[in-house]
Amino acid sequence: MPVPKKKRSRSRGGSRQAHKALKAPSAANCSHCAQPTKPHAVCSSCGYYRGRMVVYVQK
Repeated sequence: MPVPKKKRSRSRGGSRQAHKALKAPSAANCSHCAQPTKPHAVCSSCGYYRGRMVVYVQK
C-alpha cells in the first residue's frame, strides 16, 4: 500500500480544501405570489409550480 514520502504542509492542505466552504442556499421568487421559495420546488404558500396549481394549500 502506498505511503506518502513527505508530510503535507498546512498551507498545501488548506489550499486543497479551499473549495469545501459552505454556500448560502439559493432562493427564487414564486411567479404567482412572489414569496421566496427554493428553485425547482412547489411554492409552500400558494401551491403553484411553473404557473400551474399542483398542490392545494389551505389558508
